[in-house]
Amino acid sequence: MIRSFRGNCLLQSILNNQEMTPAEFARRSGWSSRMVYYWCDNSKPMSVEAMHTASLILGVPMEALYTWKVVEKD
Repeated sequence: MIRSFRGNCLLQSILNNQEMTPAEFARRSGWSSRMVYYWCDNSKPMSVEAMHTASLILGVPMEALYTWKVVEKD
């Protein structure tokens, strides 16, 4: 059995690399600035819908929005 565990959100780093502010991302995504800042500082996890929206806006795979730990158990 393989299980994946979500680690830290990488949204702020991706935004920095694309020279986009969290406020601009919020405007483009329709999510509130407050929620975007929660994601950026790892206070709250992104929903699957938010991850999908972010991946479309930023042009990255959904998996790139977080660090992941994969555990394989027998």
